Amino acid sequence: MKTLPSMNRRTFTKTLGLAALAFGTRSIASPRAPQFSITMDDFHWQNAVKLTASARNDAILNSLHSHSIKAALFVIGRNIEAPEGKQLLTAWDKSGHLIGNHTYSHSNYNASDVVVAEYLQDILRAEALLHDFPRFRKYFRFPALKEGDTVNKRDTMRAFLAQNKYRTGHVTIDNSDWAIDNRLTARLKKDAAADVKPYRDFYLEHMWERAEYYDSLAKKVLGRPVKHTVLVHFNLLNGLFLGDLIEMFKSKGWQPIDAEDAFTDPVFSAKPKILPAGESIVWSLAKEKGTIPMSLRYPAEDSQYENARMDKLGL
Repeated sequence: MKTLPSMNRRTFTKTLGLAALAFGTRSIASPRAPQFSITMDDFHWQNAVKLTASARNDAILNSLHSHSIKAALFVIGRNIEAPEGKQLLTAWDKSGHLIGNHTYSHSNYNASDVVVAEYLQDILRAEALLHDFPRFRKYFRFPALKEGDTVNKRDTMRAFLAQNKYRTGHVTIDNSDWAIDNRLTARLKKDAAADVKPYRDFYLEHMWERAEYYDSLAKKVLGRPVKHTVLVHFNLLNGLFLGDLIEMFKSKGWQPIDAEDAFTDPVFSAKPKILPAGESIVWSLAKEKGTIPMSLRYPAEDSQYENARMDKLGL
């Protein structure tokens, strides 16, 4: 039997080895890591406790910078009428974060006394204050994620946003970080030296529990993972612990991405036909589908669900 020259045998063996390695790598490759972005609401800087408005702003921006994340900040228009508000927002703009519209007044669109025409003008009033910032983009987020409690309100708003070239800045991972911040702030107002670690621990546990819930729900509804938009607020809680939150997600194997990248996911173009409209876009699609083998509470997130647990912990 004719044998291969020694050099050819080595080359042949190496080629077979590389092919086997490549095949083996493909066969054992793990699923794509979940992806998450940070989207922050309100821009309430006037309620400074423990950290000044400037210190809170710097702390949040530094946390994002240290993880190379470009977030989305949905701004209440009235919060940037004062020169200090404009100055603080300019730091976000210069850092390259997306700036979106969160209305001027932050009214609940589902409220029974809402006048739709006035609400639409409230959005445009906020836009007039935001549009000169170079990083302003036409993304609109509903206050409290409430998108209309009647067909007329829901569909009138959708037509208005489309006419004005807005996209809805949906949330995939909803939560109640603001309720935890309320407890933390109240405690520090009573005792400036109070230990903040229990609030940090509860916050991270809460956020991970909700992230797992909405990630699982997305896969059940859509049959695939989504690029997540995590809702957080511009508050003391995130001034202190946003970096810890990002680190937690990363330690669980989740991959941080920029908010503008997240919003390219097709899920954000969905328009679920449910009433009341709103909540997490994942929750809304599950409600519309109606076949998810789990109960969907309403509202999807609220302080009522977390306050009892915080009471037991003395928070």
